[in-house]
Amino acid sequence: MRERIPVGILGATGVVGQHLVARLAAHPWFEVVWLAASARSEGWRYGELPWRLPAPMPERTAALRVGPLDPATAPDLVFSALDASAADEAEPRFARAGRVVISNARSHRMDPLVPLIVPEVNADHLALLERQRAARGWSGGIVTNPNCAAVLVALVIAALRQFGIEQVAVTTLQALSGAGYPGVAALDALGNVIPFIDGEEDKIERETRKLLGTLDDTGVVDAPFTVSAQSTRVPVEHGHMALISVALADRPALADVRAALDAFGARAAALPGGVAPLVYIDDPHRPQPKLDVARGGGMTVSVGRLRACPLLGYKLVALGHNVVRGAAGAAILNAELVVSVGRVLASA
Repeated sequence: MRERIPVGILGATGVVGQHLVARLAAHPWFEVVWLAASARSEGWRYGELPWRLPAPMPERTAALRVGPLDPATAPDLVFSALDASAADEAEPRFARAGRVVISNARSHRMDPLVPLIVPEVNADHLALLERQRAARGWSGGIVTNPNCAAVLVALVIAALRQFGIEQVAVTTLQALSGAGYPGVAALDALGNVIPFIDGEEDKIERETRKLLGTLDDTGVVDAPFTVSAQSTRVPVEHGHMALISVALADRPALADVRAALDAFGARAAALPGGVAPLVYIDDPHRPQPKLDVARGGGMTVSVGRLRACPLLGYKLVALGHNVVRGAAGAAILNAELVVSVGRVLASA
């Protein structure tokens, strides 16, 4: 790419917005030129606002002034790190104005015309973007990435779908950073496990089936298997862990399941942010957030402890970085996919 594409960030002051800023600072395709956030941050230079990441704020971004959520001044490609309450209205408004929105919000993930994408799993669903534009008269559009725990499940299940997925049961142990900032109160979190995250189980159950569904003339037909999810919050800074049991119609040998996981891990997307989506670790004590969450720059899901399950047949453990593979990094990879297939700029 001869020139970097100018991009903006909606919700630039939040945790995911800051991770987007940091990851885009040296991106070969994209350059952050525009920032927007809520009214309380509007008008400030970005460098004057609190920065919560250990790496320094990029100097060029620090000099930008934070503007309102107004598509009139935005570049053609914007990343959305908005809360759902703001994204519900703002993202369609930007799409109508000709902007392509790469969204991390839950607001439009289950919209039948909005593609919910993990490039290594269902890149073909991006075709929905053209149907979305045609049906709604938008010159822009909305593309979403999934929930930060659903993406772990989807990547593992995608590696095994050749065997015929019948049932999936998953329990998640989710990091505190998944609750945003300031997140969970310290006295609630320390030395504790909270067995409820509002809306999380439903997202995992529904989004996984859409991600692994098939695209036809009517839209995405959800995958026919059932998913049962339980979600907990644990006192870990970064890293969602998923304890997955799965029933496979073909009843493959464990060695064949392991081979499928390894083969899928070798299928990195041919994009700047493409890394091995899965890596299997043979150590029975792994994966662990302290040791494995940053693998592949946070974009690789670590898998281990594959063994027989007396109920469903197979069980394993998966771990991924909830703010990177589950949020900012996933959105950037989706934007790379959109650009790579030529579906990004309505005015280009």
